[in-house]
Amino acid sequence: MIFVGGLPFSTDPSSQFVGTDEATTCVGLVIRNRKNGMTSVAHMDSPDIVDMGLSQMLLLVVDHNLDAELEVHLVGGFEDVSPNFLKSCTGSESDAKLEGYSYPLCAKIFETLCTRREKFHIQTAFILGHNTRRDSEGNAFPIFNGLAVETSTGSVIPASFDGARCPDEIVRRIRVTASYEDCSWNGKLLDTYDTRTDQFRIASCCWTSRQRHTALTLRRLTDSEILLTCSTSPSAEGPDFVDNLRRQCEYLIKYPDWIETFPLKQPRVFERTSDGEWKRC
Repeated sequence: MIFVGGLPFSTDPSSQFVGTDEATTCVGLVIRNRKNGMTSVAHMDSPDIVDMGLSQMLLLVVDHNLDAELEVHLVGGFEDVSPNFLKSCTGSESDAKLEGYSYPLCAKIFETLCTRREKFHIQTAFILGHNTRRDSEGNAFPIFNGLAVETSTGSVIPASFDGARCPDEIVRRIRVTASYEDCSWNGKLLDTYDTRTDQFRIASCCWTSRQRHTALTLRRLTDSEILLTCSTSPSAEGPDFVDNLRRQCEYLIKYPDWIETFPLKQPRVFERTSDGEWKRC
């Protein structure tokens, strides 16, 4: 069971693996309760959602017990600002350009972990310089873009989930982008999976005509133009980045009114079948 981008995801120890991937300047964060094995995973892409996002994750795993021993794993984020760029910068350059995207996010995550009352044990921090490789021209790339955790043991391994992203992938991808214009999701991670019922419950999210206009614009762009327009790290994206965006654009053009996707603002619910697949309820 896995999820894509910007979502908290918790599971009980009977589930074998849970994880996230496609992280470049984003960070995959795992919090696991050592006592009961409950595990929550999030894909964080902005410092603005760290405070509330961590609170959401912890509600799923600590059961109001501040003495719980919590394992933490972080994978993703890399040195997305070139050393050559830093050398060429003047004092007038903005801090955002100097820091890139990965560093402010990682710094905020550690700052928040340090200020909370829970007991965290950081087991993995494969981020920033530890997660950076460079080609012969000095261009930086993340070494690992994802992770999976075995919930019964807490073991963490590098992972990619191509072709195994569970139900409603395109709608879930669109929600990640559309949520920035939906005030009901301000500062929050997007809930996806309900551990108690073993269901994917994809809560409603609205999008505007601007989303369709953007989709129409992007559809006319070349692959390289889409990368430069839509990615925080164009040279480091996976081979399916552009294809995924094009599929999202086609969906938004076909269904410009979000209420068609979420009638009466109800969630899209999927339950597991006897053969392990997912079906819409």
